[in-house]
Amino acid sequence: MNEGKRWGIIGGGFLGMTLALRLAQGGHKVTIFEAAPQPGGLASSWEMDGVTWDRFYHVILMSDLNTRKIISELGLEKDFRWVETKTGFYSGGKLYSMSNLIEFFRFPPINLIDKFRLGLTIFVASKIRDWRRLERLPVSEWLIRWSGKRVFEKIWLPLLKAKLGENYRDTSAAFIWTTIQRMYAARKSGLKKEMFGYVRGGYDRVNKRFAEHLQELGVSFHFSTKVKEVRKTGPSKLTITTEKGATEEFHHVISTLPSRLSVEIAQGLTDKEREQHRSIRYLGVICPTLLLKKAISPYYVTNITDTWPPFTGIIEMTALIDKKEVGDKNMVYLPKYVNPDDPLFEASEEQLRGTFIQSLLKMYPHLKEDDILFWGVSKARLVLALPTLNYSQELPGIRTSLENYYIVNGAQIINGTLNINETIQVAETKLEEIIDEQEI
Repeated sequence: MNEGKRWGIIGGGFLGMTLALRLAQGGHKVTIFEAAPQPGGLASSWEMDGVTWDRFYHVILMSDLNTRKIISELGLEKDFRWVETKTGFYSGGKLYSMSNLIEFFRFPPINLIDKFRLGLTIFVASKIRDWRRLERLPVSEWLIRWSGKRVFEKIWLPLLKAKLGENYRDTSAAFIWTTIQRMYAARKSGLKKEMFGYVRGGYDRVNKRFAEHLQELGVSFHFSTKVKEVRKTGPSKLTITTEKGATEEFHHVISTLPSRLSVEIAQGLTDKEREQHRSIRYLGVICPTLLLKKAISPYYVTNITDTWPPFTGIIEMTALIDKKEVGDKNMVYLPKYVNPDDPLFEASEEQLRGTFIQSLLKMYPHLKEDDILFWGVSKARLVLALPTLNYSQELPGIRTSLENYYIVNGAQIINGTLNINETIQVAETKLEEIIDEQEI
């Protein structure tokens, strides 16, 4: 493909910035349109009473080679911090440690036979390579087959409902395969313990440096700029129009927005492809963040099998990051995954606070209301594309009927979980497809 083409990228998250990086390195002129006032997308940061950290929780595994490579390219490799973390399990109103094999066998809610079957399920999933056949099986069917009905109902079902709601009924077994693959990635790479990492300063620092690096390569950013439409305006020419009425012409445009938003702004698509993209089902997330005077547990992640707490799980970020990163406070995320039309998206922060805080205080009696220094909520309606049955076969391609308009987003993650490492891989592999097509 000839160098010097003008590329417009809609979305300044990690995916969009990775596309821009590789294109700029190839000699192309790139402009990024980002609706928010800063880069990062779902990996962006915010300020909490003088503390700046990620809006949503993120972690880096040692096996996240794509993420580590990008961060190294940005000159931040010396700022990695690696920590051995612990995992908790809240079941039957009690908190248990599940950080090693001994603790697993001591776990009271299930008997020894159940533990064997649970362990076998995880082992079998970790060894499967042909993940596509799992797409044809409902996740509940596959888990019951290997773990048994009792383990499924006591352990797997509450976890599935916490993450997926009733959508678990339409989710394929590939979902649990990808979850287990990532969970055990560090162990498979030779480490027999959970080593999680972060970059000093969080993704706020990474995003700022990423944007600076791109600008050094000649990439232009339009922040606080929402794209209204993309339409063909000439031979191999596409024009982006923003909601403010500004227009700009490009040879190629890539939208990294969620699929249904990507087709809404594109003029000239067929009804069939619009329906294909709109049929991709997404989950959203409600994610309160708390800054506390004291720690609530030693666990980075606490999985919850009880059904009464309103949150999916508990992420105690300061069990991973140095407390100095957040003003010597304790940081906790309380995520809840919900459908995009869930009424919780319309609930106020105070309404959510009443429900979430009450449950947290019940789970951790040593925590008091006056230990809460900050409460804030981040929301995103379209986050995770649900891996429904036969997902990869029904997923529309990145090419569209609008010439040189492409849709590249997290929905193209078909054999991994949604995280920054997989997002980078999608950006790089799909860009290769686009470039190969242009060179034919």
